[in-house]
Amino acid sequence: MARRYKSTYSPDGRAQSGEPVTETNPFRGLRPHRANVWARLLFFAPLPLLLAGLGEIRRGNPLGTVVEIGAFAVLMLAAWLLHEGLKAEDAYNARKIARPPSMPRKTFATVLTGIGTAAASFAGFETGLLGSVVFGVLGSIAHFIAFGADPMRKKGMTGIDDFETERVAKAVDRAEVTVSELLDAARRINDRPLEARIERLAGTVREVFRTVEADPRDLSRARKFMTVYLKGARDATAKFADLYAQRRDPSVRADYEALLSDLETSFATHKEDLLLDDRTALDVEIEVLRERLQREGVLARQE
Repeated sequence: MARRYKSTYSPDGRAQSGEPVTETNPFRGLRPHRANVWARLLFFAPLPLLLAGLGEIRRGNPLGTVVEIGAFAVLMLAAWLLHEGLKAEDAYNARKIARPPSMPRKTFATVLTGIGTAAASFAGFETGLLGSVVFGVLGSIAHFIAFGADPMRKKGMTGIDDFETERVAKAVDRAEVTVSELLDAARRINDRPLEARIERLAGTVREVFRTVEADPRDLSRARKFMTVYLKGARDATAKFADLYAQRRDPSVRADYEALLSDLETSFATHKEDLLLDDRTALDVEIEVLRERLQREGVLARQE
């Protein structure tokens, strides 16, 4: 669905609403995904096999149909696994402390590419079993050379034991899921200025992730703050998106903007204090933020 473009100086933009204009980079804390053209082309390369398989149906060759459509399905699955593997590798490379991907997607993609290539050559070129195996091996080798293998080693900081590395990696993994849910809820609002503010917020959150990864000694306090902040922001955004979709009430939008401003100010002000020794000030700020979220009805009371 087409959406009206709204920016800082556009009609209904922040400049006309009286909101102060800031020059915060909306891409702060984000890393670009690699635009691998060859990986994307692999989604289109198997299409002739699908057409050939449909042609075999008209010619009354069920074996050829099964082999060619099967080869098409295997190669499409390999392309999807490669795409997901490259995304997981980007996320791994972006972090200072990380675990290897739970499933070696690129490795599976390499193996499936070999199987699909062997099946395609057997059905389309009638190379025989041995020739098909050779083509399959060559296909796997070419795939491995082009895209490499999955990262299979834990990545941590020197001087940090495995337990601490694992603890930080798990905490950041869980927090990244919450950030993704926050951004998904923001997209449902269908309001570009608000979406941009939430994206900047997510960038600030990811800066904290990198800080914690660099010095995980104070993870407990940082994780406590991130949990309250992130879950509160996510729940508030989801609640607002539901209300705003039913009735685009300016008062509802104003209330959410006020809450969002408090969240932005609270987190930005104390971002640098998360790993400092001023535990009392940080705990007070956490309680203030929790009480504000509870008043808005978006954060359940905790024991």
